[in-house]
Amino acid sequence: MNCSISGEVPDEPVVSKKSGFTLREALNRETHFGEPHTMDDIVPIKTGKIVKPRPLTAASIPGMLGMFQNEWDGLMLSNFALEQQLHTARQELSHALYQYAIYNSLINASEHDAACRVIARLKKERDEARALLAQADRQIMPMAASASVTSNASVLTNGKRVIETEDLGPGGKKLRPGISSSIITKLTDCNATLSQQRKKRQIPPTLAPADALERYTQLSSHPLHKTNKPGIVSIDIHYPKDVIATGGVDSNAVLFDRSSGQLLSTLSGHSKKVTSVKFVAEGDQLLTCSADKASHVQLYRPQFHVYDAVLCHSIAKITVRLWQGSEDGNYDCRHIMKDHTAEVQAVTVHATNDYFVTASLDGTWCFYDISSGLCLTQVADNSGPEGRPEGYTSAAFHPDGLILGTGTSEALVKIWDVKSQANVAKFDGHVGAVTAISFSENGYYLATAAHDGVKLWDLRKLKNFRSFEFNDSDTPTNSVDFDHSGSYLAIAGADIRIHQVASVKADWNCIKTFPDLSGTGKATCVKFGPDAKCIAVGSMDRNLRFFGLPSDDGPSES
Repeated sequence: MNCSISGEVPDEPVVSKKSGFTLREALNRETHFGEPHTMDDIVPIKTGKIVKPRPLTAASIPGMLGMFQNEWDGLMLSNFALEQQLHTARQELSHALYQYAIYNSLINASEHDAACRVIARLKKERDEARALLAQADRQIMPMAASASVTSNASVLTNGKRVIETEDLGPGGKKLRPGISSSIITKLTDCNATLSQQRKKRQIPPTLAPADALERYTQLSSHPLHKTNKPGIVSIDIHYPKDVIATGGVDSNAVLFDRSSGQLLSTLSGHSKKVTSVKFVAEGDQLLTCSADKASHVQLYRPQFHVYDAVLCHSIAKITVRLWQGSEDGNYDCRHIMKDHTAEVQAVTVHATNDYFVTASLDGTWCFYDISSGLCLTQVADNSGPEGRPEGYTSAAFHPDGLILGTGTSEALVKIWDVKSQANVAKFDGHVGAVTAISFSENGYYLATAAHDGVKLWDLRKLKNFRSFEFNDSDTPTNSVDFDHSGSYLAIAGADIRIHQVASVKADWNCIKTFPDLSGTGKATCVKFGPDAKCIAVGSMDRNLRFFGLPSDDGPSES
């Protein structure tokens, strides 16, 4: 039984009483028959369950294509509706995220503004505190300075010793007490004594002969400084204890015992490389200066292998402080020094072991009293180009102690009379900054090093009588050192050379040349050991090397 309208077999067929047609549906037939139907006009027909035959639309290819087209259209309509919903959801999500970002930015901006206000308030409070502290210093300084001049004694402040060594004069310049007549008398007496001893002094029989130096080889190598900033730039030796002090690029000074091969102590206090180190012979004190515009004085007691005094400093105020240690491990500040305004390049100790001089790139050298840490005088020379001061890059006392030699960044060597602080001689002829100077123990010769090599000067006739140059013109000569007897001269640059000291007219023969074993091509410092039995060399690979005879009593190769 088929439907009269669709031609398909209905699941529940009915018959219309009005028209007599078989229908699939019992309602809304008025559009097909022109008259309305009610449920009373429909008579259900009971039929048996039979297998539905294939619909007519599926009996031919055009019908099947029509079916597929209808399904495809429905699928596309559904897909289009889903895409519209997705696009709408994305727009809503983007709008929500944008609003959230704007909200967070407003919150962050408010927090940033609040933080800026807090920082500004803290800076204001800091500046006010500094101003009050400076005012208090200006009020306290005259009393402390007068107390130090009259009694030269320590003043207790809050349980600590403090000696203010500075006072300000007209124009804000620091007042210096100067080198007094008593100090000049002391220096003159020392000069007379040393001159008399020099006339009677002979070469010690324990001095290593020249043929022994020809057979010198490396005995040991010791890495003393940090690996992240390698390099040893300065060396000094405490002969009675055979202790070596080295200054490094890593801002540390290291004490090394050569006889035992042990590192005694590492002095950490500088913030930049330690440019020079010097022992004070009788007092077992160590002077270190650095590129951080400060000089450090440290007291070393060999019997305990400790340091009783440690200097710390404030870079902002360019100050130097001397700290005195006590048995309970505390440190009290005894001296405050505010002198140089640029990098301190060299330090040298007077023969009396009571005074020392520092030389700086600010174009001044300062004369200090070791016991009090007081700068007695600060000497400036404005004879450089256009009247500006020449920075000092090296300094050394004459063995007699009345003459000071300084090297400048303008390739000049200046000789000063310590008593009058007058420049009595100038030597020119170098190329580049004068990196090192060394006086011979006989008092006649001066060796100076610069980029162009080493020059020897006759102090009696004030002239250059000999020059040494390295084969490597790109490497400056960094260090020169006469041994204590005045018999040998060591030069460090692209390699290490040992010359035998002779007269002005005789040849200064090179008796030994050591290659730079560091691999850096730059030996930075060299120093003779006691009786020239060994030679200490520092270079830019942080290793301290010793050269000598293997039979000598020294550390073995490491």
